[in-house]
Amino acid sequence: MAPRRREIPCDALVIGSGAGGSVAAATLAEAGRDVLVLEEGSRYSTREIAAASPAENLRRMYRSGGLVPMYGSPNIPFGEGRCVGGTTVVNGGLLWRAPDALLDGWAERSGIGGYRGPALAGHYDRIENRLGVVEQRHGAGNQDSRALAAAADRLGLTWKHARRAVNGCTHSNRCVTGCPTGAKQSMLMTYLPAAERAGAHVVPDCRVRRLGHEGGRVRTVVAARPGGAEVVYRPESVYLAAGAIRSPLVLQRSDIQRRRAGRELAFHVNLRTIALFDRDIRARAGTIFTAQLQEFSSRGLLVMPANLSPGSLAAALVGQGPETVNRLLGAVDRVGVFTTQVRVEGTASVRALPGGTSLIRHGLTARDRDLLRFGMRETARLLFDGGAVELYPGVPLAAPVRDLGEATELVARGDLRQWEMVSVHAMASCRMGLPERGGVCDELGRPHGFSNLYVCDASVLPGATGISPQGTIMAFAHEIVGRSLA
Repeated sequence: MAPRRREIPCDALVIGSGAGGSVAAATLAEAGRDVLVLEEGSRYSTREIAAASPAENLRRMYRSGGLVPMYGSPNIPFGEGRCVGGTTVVNGGLLWRAPDALLDGWAERSGIGGYRGPALAGHYDRIENRLGVVEQRHGAGNQDSRALAAAADRLGLTWKHARRAVNGCTHSNRCVTGCPTGAKQSMLMTYLPAAERAGAHVVPDCRVRRLGHEGGRVRTVVAARPGGAEVVYRPESVYLAAGAIRSPLVLQRSDIQRRRAGRELAFHVNLRTIALFDRDIRARAGTIFTAQLQEFSSRGLLVMPANLSPGSLAAALVGQGPETVNRLLGAVDRVGVFTTQVRVEGTASVRALPGGTSLIRHGLTARDRDLLRFGMRETARLLFDGGAVELYPGVPLAAPVRDLGEATELVARGDLRQWEMVSVHAMASCRMGLPERGGVCDELGRPHGFSNLYVCDASVLPGATGISPQGTIMAFAHEIVGRSLA
């Protein structure tokens, strides 16, 4: 016999528990609303995260094990969290403020001016105080960051210390597979517990399928629990925060802004460079990074170290022969891994397919390819100045480069369709803006034509941030939810 369909009336229903959903849950609950949070992924405690290996946490806390494909030239794996707390549980805990110039540009292009720097400044203050954001200085184990910063100083390039939401970081070097000590102040450690203390209820392992609506109001939210049991919620208001990929899919499957939602998704691309240094830097003994090159941030280009472990190094060397893999693993204390992050001009599209599947396709522009080449060359210049003797860019089977001339030649003649790229930042798939300017949502975060549905995650941002977007996602969510309560 098929499981009986349950129907549950509720007040404020939040879909997703990441940066936007957790802000919505805490803000609503603390304002006296009865709040229910539906999260597709499972809930893992700090103890459970610490007890599991990084590989196991990668498989269970990321969507599709971190390998959601963005098809294009090249194909790009996209990584996002799928657990209570969302991607904030498996990111670096970086909290940057969007520059006023970027917010002003968004306002001009979208036609909505209420989200400029002065309007968001108080929200950033509140977020940073609540999460204990600090400027993280170099520790004993951050020799890769020290090398990058020293090289930048010698070359006259601007860099900054990382701004992170941490409390008592022990440099466990497992930021991107879940902090084993609870030092990283993710939503799992901060906003969600605050929401629960105020009376919110979090339901993990609950996948939202579609929203039923009539007359511009969401009437039902249909979700699936483990075993296929279907639950129908009847909310007074809905706050959609399923992420830049899932939120447009939910809207499409619900026939809400179906032609516009997911049509243009903005994203950042990450290129990886493995560097063998002339000395021990013990990168695996540090945190994700404490120095970020920001000289070219106005162009959407950043360079920084990344987490390193013997396992992740072996995985990164999959395109190299066994002799190279064994040699670098044997010299792991002299190895660092560095990320070149580019805010690309090209966009991706997200489309719902039959059977609950989806398709993501991207298109890089000629400008994007030029900026990627420039970024790789600047990364090589920094690393060779910092003491690297060999670099292994993300080009399968490519020979190591041993000086800037070889790096310049590889970048100039390399086929970008073969470069290994990943993305972990996606946004603007349901962007806020006037309808005539392609906007999906209005100034309150509501899909145009709706009165009780609010989008409050990365998808509502008007464009790509160029920096880690968590702080800006949270600031927008604070503003959207605050306006909904007014």
